[in-house]
Amino acid sequence: MKYFTKQDLSSLPSRFKAHLINSCTGFKSANLIGSKSSSGISNLAIFSSVMHIGSSPPMLGFILRPLTVKRNTYANFKETGFFTVNQVNATIIEDAHHTAASYLENISEFSKTNLTETYLNNFQAPYVQESAIKIGCSYVNEYEIKENGCLLIIGAIEHLYLPEHIIQEDGWLSLHKAETVAINGLDAYALPQLLARFAYAEPNTPTKPI
Repeated sequence: MKYFTKQDLSSLPSRFKAHLINSCTGFKSANLIGSKSSSGISNLAIFSSVMHIGSSPPMLGFILRPLTVKRNTYANFKETGFFTVNQVNATIIEDAHHTAASYLENISEFSKTNLTETYLNNFQAPYVQESAIKIGCSYVNEYEIKENGCLLIIGAIEHLYLPEHIIQEDGWLSLHKAETVAINGLDAYALPQLLARFAYAEPNTPTKPI
C-alpha cells in the first residue's frame, strides 16, 4: 500500500497532487450550472461539488473557488439572483467538460458547444436542453471557507424538471436510468452501476434490501 504523509503531499508536483487529492475522496456529482448576466450574456460551467443541503425547504449547495479571478457564474447570480443546475449524462460529457475552458465574459459557453440553451416557465437563468434533470435555483447565501478562500454557495430549489419514468413510488430517483454520470478527480467521467438499495437502518436490526 502506498502511504503519503502530510509532508509528502506538500512536496508533490502541483498537478500530480491536484489529481491525487481530487480523486481520493471518491466519485463526485457532475452538473452544469447555468446563469445569465444582467446584460443578457449566458454562462455555463461544469461543477463537481453540487451537494444536497436540505429537503425542507429544498436547498442545494456548491463550492466556488476563490474570487482571485473573475468568476462569471458568481457575478451572474449575484447580479440576477438565479442559476440552474443541470445534471450531466453520458451523451454530453465532451461538451460538458469543455465548459471548464476560460472564455471571456462576453462569450457564452453555449455558443462553443453543442449544448442547447433553453428557458422554462419564464425563469431568468438558462437550462441545458440535453440534461435530463434540471433544477432552477435562487441564490440564498454564501459562506467563506477561511482556510482556502473558497465559497460555499447556498441555493433554494424553485423548479425541478425530470423524466417521470425515473421517479419511484417513494420519491427515490433511478439516476442510472437517466444515465447520470459521476466525476472521478478532475477530468474523468464514469457511468455508475446500481448495486442495491437498503431500508432505513435500525439499531440491532439486520440491513434489509429494498
